Amino acid sequence: MFREQLAQLINKEPDMCVCGEADNIRDAFELVQSASADIVIVDLTLKGSNGLELIKDLKARRVSVPVLVLSMHDELLYAERVLRAGARGYITKHETSNEVMVAIRKVLSGEIYLGARMATRALESFSARPRAQNGVSHLTDRELEIFELIGHGRTTREISSRLHLGMSTVDTYRARIKTKLNLENASQLAHEAIRWVSAGQKAPV
Repeated sequence: MFREQLAQLINKEPDMCVCGEADNIRDAFELVQSASADIVIVDLTLKGSNGLELIKDLKARRVSVPVLVLSMHDELLYAERVLRAGARGYITKHETSNEVMVAIRKVLSGEIYLGARMATRALESFSARPRAQNGVSHLTDRELEIFELIGHGRTTREISSRLHLGMSTVDTYRARIKTKLNLENASQLAHEAIRWVSAGQKAPV
């Protein structure tokens, strides 16, 4: 539904049109290569692996189409990650339609787009000592993805199937997450992951 609304918003612009849509990484990657798009707008929540993996794949295979991430996830946690992965901007779904179009046009013009909160943090990083990483911000991209899936109630087997990872690999990631978040067992891990997801992926852990 949101994708349809976004397409309608873009198609109303006299100089823009949507050349394709996809809800998973495989179809999206094939579409980007075949559609000659000028920009790719990616949600982090896709079927299978998340949108962050799509951005990394595009960069690894030297696909030069600029990427704007438009997602419900907290920009303070994800914006830096998507920029590192190769995206050119990050905007949340809470922004107005006008601001979405501003972000699209900025990325199309070769600029980087960030929301006000993230832009402020970026400026602060130049004038202050680096902040010590803690909590979920200390997790790697894959660890964060698995932590979120745990918060949605997914079992190790389900995570393994969804992310195309071996079950032992998922267990290794779970162990690393417990260590980084100072959690003693699987029950605490599940509790904290569920709490974090229920809080809209903003609450510190």
